[in-house]
Amino acid sequence: MRLGLIEGDGIGPEVVEATRVVVDEALTAAGAAAVEWVPLLMGHRAIEEFGEPLPEQTLAALDELDAWIIGPHDNASYPAEHRIAPGGVIRKRFGLYANIRPARAFAGIKASAPDIDLVIVRENSEGFYADRNMFAGSGEFRPTSDIAMAVGVITRQACERIAHEAFRLAAGRRKRVTIVHKANVLPMTMGLFRDVCYDVAHAYPAVEVDDEHVDATAAHLVRAARDYDVLVTENLFGDILSDLAGELSGSLGTAASLNCSATKAMAQAVHGAAPTLAGHNRANPAALQLSAAMLLHWLGIRDSNRALVGAGERIERAVAASFAAGIATADLGGLASTSEFTEQVRARVHRR
Repeated sequence: MRLGLIEGDGIGPEVVEATRVVVDEALTAAGAAAVEWVPLLMGHRAIEEFGEPLPEQTLAALDELDAWIIGPHDNASYPAEHRIAPGGVIRKRFGLYANIRPARAFAGIKASAPDIDLVIVRENSEGFYADRNMFAGSGEFRPTSDIAMAVGVITRQACERIAHEAFRLAAGRRKRVTIVHKANVLPMTMGLFRDVCYDVAHAYPAVEVDDEHVDATAAHLVRAARDYDVLVTENLFGDILSDLAGELSGSLGTAASLNCSATKAMAQAVHGAAPTLAGHNRANPAALQLSAAMLLHWLGIRDSNRALVGAGERIERAVAASFAAGIATADLGGLASTSEFTEQVRARVHRR
């Protein structure tokens, strides 16, 4: 199995390496075949070597791979002429239309919502994200210097496929989907999203379905996050709600995510590059390690490979067991360094 490995910026090289060694250990423990890692450049190192943050050499290599692990990028610090968001470009190029973002509380980690255990299924290809919702160019434009406009795109096809992702996921969990929208003020776009999701629900009679306005969902998450199982929503709402859910579960430092289509997938933690922590062995690798666990599970389900599914489950259990034992990095109130936390997780992937 060949997997791409993209370090990115800031703490990226540290958390990506911490994830690679845990994946290798988990595959060995689960009896799965070893990975051939394909290192690729993105971000400041790519600018230095190729003159751009996401060079064609990297994209061409990803064309040949089904899956990869990507570190955070710090596009705000790129030179003005290169200020793209590499993650968004990759999602658009490879049609990674689903962004799966779980939020759960872990024993040993202080959480505002200690009983939270939900998944946000975010449509990733259109909505109000200007870098992804047009065939060519941006969905934002300025007809005059004093007017700025944005296009929000909602299509039936995109709504159908993200709804199927949400309902399939819920069928294996607590069998409830909440459609999150804002159809009261955006009746055409958000109304279409809501209605198509309800249409898809008919194919999953065992799954309960309801819907809420996004502002009500935000308030409800703070008050009673335990009420939710799977939430499905458009791009911008999903981005905001998943950060909120991550904080309610304890920290964005534990917030994993998987970007996927039917054929390709990318493991990417929700958090940013944290450049002030870079090089100090203080970064929290847990979110990317949990994202890699999701990636292995996705590959295992796609390929009917129980060993890959088992490797992903081992990583998730090992991270949770490390937290429960009081082992965490400073951002979570612990004393462990990046390398110390990683060694604890590596050791625990061998336990059943």
